[in-house]
Amino acid sequence: MKLNPTRVAVTGLGTVNPLGADVASTWEAALKGTSTARTLENDWKERYGLSVDFACTVPIDPYEVLSRPEAKKLDPVGQYSLIAAREAWKDAGTPVVDPVRLGVVVGTGIGGVWTILDQWDLVKEKGARRVNPFTVPMLMANSSSAHIELELGAQAGAHTPVSACASGAEAVAQAFDMIRLGRADVVVAGGSEACVHPLPLAGFANIRALSTRVDDPATASRPYDRDRDGFVLGEGAAILVLESEEHAKARGARIYGYVSGRGMASDAHHISAPSQDGQARAIREAVTDAGLSATDVVHVNAHGTSTPLGDIGELKAVAQALDGQTDQLVVSSTKSMTGHLLGGAGALESVFAVLAAHHRVAPPSINIENLDPEVPLDIAVNAPRDLPAGDIAVLNNAFGFGGHDVAVVATNA
Repeated sequence: MKLNPTRVAVTGLGTVNPLGADVASTWEAALKGTSTARTLENDWKERYGLSVDFACTVPIDPYEVLSRPEAKKLDPVGQYSLIAAREAWKDAGTPVVDPVRLGVVVGTGIGGVWTILDQWDLVKEKGARRVNPFTVPMLMANSSSAHIELELGAQAGAHTPVSACASGAEAVAQAFDMIRLGRADVVVAGGSEACVHPLPLAGFANIRALSTRVDDPATASRPYDRDRDGFVLGEGAAILVLESEEHAKARGARIYGYVSGRGMASDAHHISAPSQDGQARAIREAVTDAGLSATDVVHVNAHGTSTPLGDIGELKAVAQALDGQTDQLVVSSTKSMTGHLLGGAGALESVFAVLAAHHRVAPPSINIENLDPEVPLDIAVNAPRDLPAGDIAVLNNAFGFGGHDVAVVATNA
């Protein structure tokens, strides 16, 4: 494989997530350490017997942002993607690019779960003839990348990584490779998820992955706290516009920073239990791929889901990958504020990584009342932390059920 030596710039950002309906409000809320977890305003707990009835939800109604015809043809996962992509594309200055040099990579963990289950209910209750003719385009996992590709006229390829909670970061990694391999000049990349629905809530609760702090949802997501008991489900999308540095500079684009390296590994270990060795391999590969040394990495936006086993294992993997050279490192888990967006998480946290390098500040990990004594690294506990001047690198980790391990390195402009 011959890689293009051109650097890959980040020229546009967009998101809709529990912290905000755009990048500016999201970043402001993140630095303030805002919790978004709350009890859901519905009857699911009584109606279905859910043991967990809280989550982190987006603060907007997509029908008030998109036109009604386009919103009706999209599952919520596609609605969130399109909203985020439009913001990112506009933020990038609406690049003029040859369509055959423009690509799209948007991942998801589950896809159109609302459409699948709603339309199946319709079949059972009223018969097959009542099924929405747009059902398949709405439920398919590649719906988000397809709709963005159609809107932008992108012809260099539209791809959809489906690697559980690593999907969004894998999309960024694949987009980075598309540009390095010379397949595209500009790639719209990210991830989306919309599964705050009784079925995923029940499934994650029954596998004991969710926090059960139903009496105090706002503090339920508490990565690195001694008393953490699982993650909080979230939803939303985040999109980045990646562009060859040459193309970006030729059109005078504003550059937030660079995606400078990526690592991808698989555990071959267990369907739901993480592997420290697999995570460490992905992290080490990302840092090496970026041409950096361990001490160049000053901040990690961790996968950090707030599970008892996963949080410490990831921190040990970071230390293992960086050969113990971690004195300069500060770690944050923004899932403490957003909940876990599953397939959207790695994309949103890539946005946070780019912004951290750009603004030189690491967002906080909130809800830490008693830091777990087993934590081996420095955590930005309940407050943001300034990052140093000079050239810096920020690592974003994303790991998924099935043993998918992805790490992405962002560097400052």
